[in-house]
Amino acid sequence: MTSEAPTRAYRRLSVEERRSQLLDAALELFAHNAPEDVSLDDVAEAAGVSRPLVYRYFPGGKQQLYEAALRSAAEELEHCFDEPAEGPLTARLSRALDRYLTFVAGHDAGFSALLQGGSVVETSRATAIVDGVRRAAAEHILRHLEVAEPDLRLRMTVRMWITAVEAASLIWLDEGKQPDMAELRDWLVEQFVACVTVTAGRDPQTAAAVRGALAMEAADGAVGALARRVLPVVGDAAHLL
Repeated sequence: MTSEAPTRAYRRLSVEERRSQLLDAALELFAHNAPEDVSLDDVAEAAGVSRPLVYRYFPGGKQQLYEAALRSAAEELEHCFDEPAEGPLTARLSRALDRYLTFVAGHDAGFSALLQGGSVVETSRATAIVDGVRRAAAEHILRHLEVAEPDLRLRMTVRMWITAVEAASLIWLDEGKQPDMAELRDWLVEQFVACVTVTAGRDPQTAAAVRGALAMEAADGAVGALARRVLPVVGDAAHLL
């Protein structure tokens, strides 16, 4: 008697295609389950392969696979802030956030897994992968501010804003991706401008960077609308505008 059960179509994949397939399956599982609750058998089943094949690509077992999955998501996120130095700062940030939020919207499971990685699995490598995304984003932003050797206050301001972007993105996912992406993007850009302007009231280096950024905004005709939104927020530092 012939079985009518459907069979999985098999196609020989290249090494990179197979590795990517396994990483995608693992990232999806780690996003929705605690790492200790995910087995290599689960990953193999999700990818439609055998357990020995998973071991062939990741001989270090689940921990190696987990860290590799985090790294694949991290690399994609790092590229989001790699924006060409063209146009005013707010336009650059908007384009970078468009890519970032598009990634978050399309890979919400992977994004959640990435941000949880530094705390759910307490290894120095997992923590370094997560922190590497934040540091890369900060370096890109400081480059756009044209500050080669940022002091403590400016570094703290940029890193705090990146943390706020991460938190807002997770809340955005929890709230069914509301408000819409464009509104969230604009709100986050305005928060960045407000944060650095407040810091500029205490730090000459940041003040110089803000003046340079605002000069580019003025040349582009965008500073008027930007100033109207930021002035009520920045208070005593508003003279920098």
